[in-house]
Amino acid sequence: MATTNDLKNGMVLNLDNGLWAVNEFQHVKPGKGGAFVRTTLKNVMTGKVVDKTFNAGTKVEIATVDKRTMAFLYQEGTDYVFMDQDTFDQLYVPEQTLGTVKDYLLDNMEAMVAMHEGAALYVELPASVELLIAHTDPGLQGDRSTGGTKPATLETGAEIQVPLF
Repeated sequence: MATTNDLKNGMVLNLDNGLWAVNEFQHVKPGKGGAFVRTTLKNVMTGKVVDKTFNAGTKVEIATVDKRTMAFLYQEGTDYVFMDQDTFDQLYVPEQTLGTVKDYLLDNMEAMVAMHEGAALYVELPASVELLIAHTDPGLQGDRSTGGTKPATLETGAEIQVPLF
């Protein structure tokens, strides 16, 4: 147990039978009345974002989140299989847990998998990922004042917008 005075960005709290990550927090001491902490929390399972206010010093339960570097192996049905680099254990991560990360995953790519009680909460990719463009139509350079974009399909099958060139 910790108090709201100990909150930091990125902490995961166990509130209202769910896991909530602290996106933002602000300690407020008004001229009249007691201090309080204004927070923006994101549900790590659903992605829902809420604003919540706590009285200063309120006890909150901090969830234990284990972050491990794992390699993406393959997709099996709707699950994505990751392997722990140290123990060689395999972890099946459901497609809905990955979200848009799945559009940028290649075989043997390393990713950070956050886990709580043996279940994957979310997956983070490195800050930059190099992928090849599998297909793009030729862009027509037109009469425009700003740069244009055209659709491109990545080697993973995801479609993104790229500049005309």
